[in-house]
Amino acid sequence: MRELAIAFGLFLFIEGILYALFPAKIKSMLKKLELVKDNQLRLGGLIFAVIGFVIIYYIKS
Repeated sequence: MRELAIAFGLFLFIEGILYALFPAKIKSMLKKLELVKDNQLRLGGLIFAVIGFVIIYYIKS
């Protein structure tokens, strides 16, 4: 459980740094995100989730 809290904290830290350093780029990226189809976003999210799971699995084993 401790590792999950650390991972979530690291995620928030990286997100915060990106928003603080590149606010105009983030806004631009979010506007472009509206052009992407829902199925493409869903597939991309699923792929990243699987990659993340595999990385965690190999690190923990």
